[in-house]
Formats: sequence, structure tokens, C-alpha cells
Amino acid sequence: MEIVRSLAPGIAQRPVVLTMGKFDGLHLGHRQLIGTALSRAHELGFLSAVLTWEPHPNVVLRPDQPPQLLTSLEEKIELIAALGPDVLIVAPFTEATKATGAESYMAQICAALPLRELWVGEGFAMGRGRAGDVPSLMVIGRELGFAVGAVAKVLVGDQPVSASRVRALLTAGDVTRAAVMLDRPFGLRGVVVEGDKRGQKIGFPTANMQIRPNHVLPADGVYACRVHLDGISLPTVTNVGVRPTFDGLRRTVEAHLLDWSGDLYGQSLLVEFLQRLRGEQKFSGIAALVAQIRSDANAARDLLRGML
Repeated sequence: MEIVRSLAPGIAQRPVVLTMGKFDGLHLGHRQLIGTALSRAHELGFLSAVLTWEPHPNVVLRPDQPPQLLTSLEEKIELIAALGPDVLIVAPFTEATKATGAESYMAQICAALPLRELWVGEGFAMGRGRAGDVPSLMVIGRELGFAVGAVAKVLVGDQPVSASRVRALLTAGDVTRAAVMLDRPFGLRGVVVEGDKRGQKIGFPTANMQIRPNHVLPADGVYACRVHLDGISLPTVTNVGVRPTFDGLRRTVEAHLLDWSGDLYGQSLLVEFLQRLRGEQKFSGIAALVAQIRSDANAARDLLRGML
């Protein structure tokens, strides 16, 4: 997959089937949309291309409400690459982009590559004032020489899959249903940094993870997880929260790798959240906390047995 970071002319010479969107989380709906574009490109013998924006458009559109993201740009690129498009365009989203009308923006795309088909979600809209909805894009396409197709929303049960729905499930602690919509467990990637070492002092050392400040966190609580380290998956109990027993104030993500020891400082870990064990709670003292952590570890071992 070739990665292009602008809409300068010359991205491709062969005809292109393109899909575009924010693709935060790359959930089931995104996968179906990209898969449709890839299938059409294969049928027609054209190149397949995916366009997304950096930063997330809401950073510019709603600066007073910065988005809580499901995936970093690096994670998004990795997930899109696994689907196999020929080209990924990571286009900048700026104040100028915000002010550009849909027809002008599509003209920029057509100047950069020979667009023949554009595939978007049925509720998609782009351009200044979100005027470039599917009917408008069809009119623009007739003028500029490309066809437009729309893919219906994917439903899980009776719920449409969307990034906002996944965020809502995570903030409620429902990592299991979020995983169904994502088609994979929700994951947090971060570098292990030095903490206050309280876990080590009470016999349960934890990897204190440095998470991007604009990344969604699941609800405070304790989770059965798996960590990917050196090519293997390890059972893990992860605490998200402020550690109220120690009168903490700052939310942290701390992963205790079960039946494993070693130095993780400076390493980047991917923690995948498989099931919530309980909410965060304040204990009467260290002994009660240690007893609960031991119970959590046993529950996670039982749950994760056979899942790694």
C-alpha cells in the first residue's frame, strides 16, 4: 500500500475507485465500505484508494470540543493497510479545507487522480457546511466524470454501527459489545513509564501506560485483557481509573501481566480489553485491596483460559 499525504496531482495514472471518511476506529461499517470499494476496483481492473484526514476534522470544526479518538493515525493506517487498498491518502484537514466547498474539493481530488467511482456511507456529507451529501455528490460526479455509490449502515442487533456508538459503549464500560462493533477487541497502545510503584510494593507490579490525551478510555474499572509482547499474548488484569484507595486524582491505565515478570519500561504495549470484571471502588485498606486484586487475577485467569 502506498501512502500519500497530500492531494497534489499525480497520485495515480490508472483509473481509481475511491472511498473516503474519517474512519476513526475502523469499525464494521468502515470495513464494509472499504471492502466494497476494493471489490469494485478489482471487478473493473482499477486502482483502489482510501482517503482520510489528519487531524480528525472535528479538531478544526469544533476546536472547543476536541474529539476523543478510538484510534491514533498510526493505528488507523495499520488497520487500513491490512484491508489491502493500493493507495491510502492521508489528506491534511485545515481551516482552508473547512472553507472549501464540496465541488471544489472533489475537483482537487479529480486533479490528483483519475477518479471513476466514489463510494461513501449513506449518511456521508463533506465540504463547507456539509453540503456535499450523497445526492449532491452524484450531481458533482456527473459534472466531473465519476459515479457515486452509497453503502448502507451496518447493524449489530438493531443498533447501527458508528464511531459514536462505540465510544458510548466504551464510556459505559461495555468493552464486549464494543468489540462486536469494532470486529476486534478495543485496544490501547502506549509506552510504559515509571509510576509510583505502589503495585510493586503490594506484590502486584503494574505497567503504567502513557496514553495519548485525546484517546478514548473505557469506563473506570478493572478489566480482563491480553497484552501483546514479543510476539506472544499474555493474560492481563488492567485497572483504569484514579485509584481511590490511594486518594488518586489523575486517571491512569495500569496493566498487571499475570504470571510474568520483567522490565517493561520504555516498551510500547498493546492492551486489548476483553471483559469488564468490576467497577472501580475504594477499599478500607491495603489488605482489602490486595485480597480483591488477587480475586480479580483469578477471575481473569479463568476467563482468559483458552482465549490467548
